[in-house]
Amino acid sequence: MRSGCSQRSVARGFGVSLGTVQRWLERADDMPLDLVDWSDRPDSPHVVANRTASGVEEQVVALRHELRTESDLGEYGAEAIREDMLSRGFAHVPCERTINRILERKGAFDGRRRVRHAPPPLGWYLPDVAAGNAEMDQFDVIEGLVIEGGPEVAVLTAISLHGALPGSWPQMAISARFAGQAMLEHWSAFGCPAYAQFDNDARFQGAHQHPDSIGRVSRLCLSLGIVPVFVPPRETGFQAAIESLNNRWQQKVWHRLHHESLESLCVRSERYTAAARRKKALRQEGAPLRNPLPKDWRFDVQARPQGRLIYLRRTDDEGRAHMLGRVFKVQERWVHRLIRAEVDLDQRKISFYSLRRREPAQQILLAETPYYLPERRFRE
Repeated sequence: MRSGCSQRSVARGFGVSLGTVQRWLERADDMPLDLVDWSDRPDSPHVVANRTASGVEEQVVALRHELRTESDLGEYGAEAIREDMLSRGFAHVPCERTINRILERKGAFDGRRRVRHAPPPLGWYLPDVAAGNAEMDQFDVIEGLVIEGGPEVAVLTAISLHGALPGSWPQMAISARFAGQAMLEHWSAFGCPAYAQFDNDARFQGAHQHPDSIGRVSRLCLSLGIVPVFVPPRETGFQAAIESLNNRWQQKVWHRLHHESLESLCVRSERYTAAARRKKALRQEGAPLRNPLPKDWRFDVQARPQGRLIYLRRTDDEGRAHMLGRVFKVQERWVHRLIRAEVDLDQRKISFYSLRRREPAQQILLAETPYYLPERRFRE
């Protein structure tokens, strides 16, 4: 520029904007080039117009410390600091939100901010389900519903983990036999999943008072090649999908409408379930494939169970797991921790794997123990 070139030609020659050339010309002014400060500078102003003065910030921090040690009420939050500044007649009193920002900027807060961890994937405790290669149906029972002037009813509910495929079957009482019939109806229409998950209700798991007891529903699943999964007692999260469906069903079907009889409730429940299936049609198309129910299959409840059962449990203070009416030693160092116990009836062993929500991919084999299911007749 000083040799006579125009501003636009210089901008084109160096591939920069005209504003950039004008900015550096203003910076250089008439000074010798070796004395010009060529370092880059931020575009923001040196002083933010609405920034609280440093003196006010120091006053806020000092008042917090003073109120914390000398306040009769023992209150020293943003509201208490602002009220104290107003009572003392300070010239500049920030609002509560600004006071909180000042305290955070100065590191004056007592507690630490909660660290939020990303949730584990769906079915994280089963590797093939978490990877999206296998589908799992969850089942549960809603109880304590009373039709006005009529009987008490219960509802068997079902939902698939990946496809959100729902099912609901109101009945006077839910027995293991009725649950098995409803599950067969559901699977004959939509196909069989790889896993079926239940809570520890005796109608699903079997009698609790006898060791090595495998109930009718578990035997039905095993005969179809479906792996029964039983969640740990009093643990949240494992049944989140089915519990969410239970809540929606009660809000949209039970509480919203008046039901004169069990038949009318069944009709309305079926209409809601069909509408919910249509709403989730795209999600069901992207879910893992379900195997069709074998045409020549017949259920023999007295046949010896074969296949796998999975129990999710939390160990006690001695590193033991309680299941199948027995106590199994897992590992002394793995106390009060989640484990996945895979009962292999064919190989006659139980494998225990560690489970951690923060590290769902790391499921280490903790122990293996021999297990033989006694041969005895199933009692209806």
